[in-house]
Amino acid sequence: MTDNTNHIILKTENLAIGYATKKEKTMVSSNIQIQLKKGELVGLIGANGIGKSTLLRTLTNVQKPLNGHIFINNKSIIKHSDIDLAKVMSLVLTEQIASKNLSVFELVALGRQPYTNWVGNLTENDLTIINKALQQTNIENLKHKKCFELSDGQLQKALITRALVQNTDLIILDEPTTHLDMYHKAYILKLLQKLAKDTNKTILFSSHEIDLAIQLCDTLIVMTPNNVVSGQPCKLIEQGVFETLFPKDLIIFDKGTGSFRVKK
Repeated sequence: MTDNTNHIILKTENLAIGYATKKEKTMVSSNIQIQLKKGELVGLIGANGIGKSTLLRTLTNVQKPLNGHIFINNKSIIKHSDIDLAKVMSLVLTEQIASKNLSVFELVALGRQPYTNWVGNLTENDLTIINKALQQTNIENLKHKKCFELSDGQLQKALITRALVQNTDLIILDEPTTHLDMYHKAYILKLLQKLAKDTNKTILFSSHEIDLAIQLCDTLIVMTPNNVVSGQPCKLIEQGVFETLFPKDLIIFDKGTGSFRVKK
């Protein structure tokens, strides 16, 4: 009997990311080797402008890689049809939702689209999955509210719930704590940590909340000016990876506390 925790959900081989035109290629990062295991909470961190969004767009097949390969459940991402990809990967992006006149229930129910019939009718099974996800994210009391009535934190939880009901092995979130105060940043990341553990899904998110990510994530993907490295936070601390993220004239990483501080 195999151990599910060792099952690789997503991996890359010699991945190079960037932008290509007819005249030239602009390389953002190359030789990216990532393996994300089932049930892990994974944080993607790095300085502003380092290429986190470019990497996420490439991993989600929104942007083509300059080189290399991406596999989901050992199948090349380019061999997945759009509907197949929607059944293995769900996205929570920073873009505004199309209509804030939707109720929370209606927004969450959109996550079932890969499975519903052509008119989008919800089955009893769909309703069971939706109601369970509303419980898991603690927003049952919001199900009848309109999205325009929600706070930023409540809307983020609704979007996470929509991704949950899509019933994919992998959930990818782009900056899920943007516009949130310190308490709600911690709340959302703790929620993601709990969901990864309770649902055995792999959850990958990009964030500027590096200190929180170090505390809460099973694995970190760290983008530096020279390379992309991944591993357990404690091992990355031992290797001195975080000390290479920012210029040392202002910010220092304290190995003792596992956090950054302003240089005196």
